[in-house]
Amino acid sequence: NRKATMSRLATYMGTKIGGGLEFIATADASGSTALAFTGFDSSKYDSYLFTHANILPATDDQYLRIRLSVDSGSNYLAASDSYTVDANAAVSLGDSTYISLGYYSLGNAASDAGFSGDTRINGPHLNVPTYVTNTGLMTRANGQVNSAIPNGGGKTKAATVVNAVQFSFTSGNIASGTITMYGMVNS
Repeated sequence: NRKATMSRLATYMGTKIGGGLEFIATADASGSTALAFTGFDSSKYDSYLFTHANILPATDDQYLRIRLSVDSGSNYLAASDSYTVDANAAVSLGDSTYISLGYYSLGNAASDAGFSGDTRINGPHLNVPTYVTNTGLMTRANGQVNSAIPNGGGKTKAATVVNAVQFSFTSGNIASGTITMYGMVNS
């Protein structure tokens, strides 16, 4: 019989104990034009999770959107056919310049909570269309609270490797809120 201590567990199982989320970065908005994340690393992560806490627009009645980059954030895909999207109150199903996170626009009253929820980017390192999905709750411009699902989300129209992401509103700045990025560790 050989006794194994917890310090030797990784030796017996291999150096990589797979799966799980790993914190990458966080960004706080304070009148920010956009919040961007470039911490993509295909050698470590298969997918990414972004948690949103009370993302509030500076301008009332705005849509929270996401744009993806193929050149580490130097530019973001923004052509009229960059994405194929799910419909929202402002954008029809089909080609778009951005992916909307939620069906309705957000309000910016001090009592509004903005958008809180999760955005997931799956397999951005694969040379296939990159999918973006989201879930959460939002306070609309009319003060109603609505689920961000099933609407919101989409994919790059072309097969491409994505390595950065930008969150912004369709007009105006992000008044406040926090977005945190996690990587799904390769197993």
